[in-house]
Amino acid sequence: MKVAFYPGCVSKGACPELYVSAKAIAEPLGLELKELTEAPCTGAGVLSEQNPQLGDALNGLTLAMAESEGADLMTICSTCQGVLSNHNYHLKQDKERMDRANATLADQGFQYGGTTKVKHLLWMLFEDIGIDRVTAAIKRKLTGLKIAPFYGCYILRPEESLGLKERPERKTYLERLIALLGAEPVEYRGATKCCGFPMLTFNREKALAMGGNHIVEAKEKGADLLVTPCPLCHLNLDGQQPDAARVLKKDIGVPIFHLPQLLGLAFGMDPSELRLDHHVVPTKGALEKVELKV
Repeated sequence: MKVAFYPGCVSKGACPELYVSAKAIAEPLGLELKELTEAPCTGAGVLSEQNPQLGDALNGLTLAMAESEGADLMTICSTCQGVLSNHNYHLKQDKERMDRANATLADQGFQYGGTTKVKHLLWMLFEDIGIDRVTAAIKRKLTGLKIAPFYGCYILRPEESLGLKERPERKTYLERLIALLGAEPVEYRGATKCCGFPMLTFNREKALAMGGNHIVEAKEKGADLLVTPCPLCHLNLDGQQPDAARVLKKDIGVPIFHLPQLLGLAFGMDPSELRLDHHVVPTKGALEKVELKV
């Protein structure tokens, strides 16, 4: 299955282990990745708030690039998913907005016709690749692990532009996948809440406490690790976890996995191939539960 692959900025920068692991799992899932190497940043929602027309043009360019490939646009970042979906939704709804964006895109040699579907890898596992294909790729059941899902805001809200009203089951895909891979999903309130990342620059203590409290709650429910489809959430939950522990005055020490890393483990790949030794919070304890070392 050919997809227009949009890895986003963070998987190529602060979280390169996400990009590496996403590329690694493509073959067993039957994905042909046509990476959009010239596509711009989505603006992470911030740019769209300050300059909606520029946001339309930048995201419209990415949507047009995928359209020219004749393939769905696949993301591996909840934030990218949310921003692209939001612009796609409004461009399709508003002809004047679409025409304005296309007038800008013409300088780049593109025109967007409104046919692109934007889908996160998590959604594609269930809706396009299919559970049978995922199951067939499993070589190592993750039995013995208790895993807490952490969705991130942009893959859940707003429901209209993300298609959640038509497909409400998307709100449960992480839990279903965890169970399919042989692990036990951990239910906790923080799974669908904000990690605090957007607040880091103007209220750092509050942002750290928000993310830290979600991890502590999951840990108290027995979680060995959290898994997230959003690298921005990963930056806060993993990269800032030592500081969160300081703010909360609690020991945390819970590893945070990217979605493709969890899939890669279940597909029998070596932890080093998935760069599970590149996290701030060590993954060793969780991997030992499935008799692996990193």
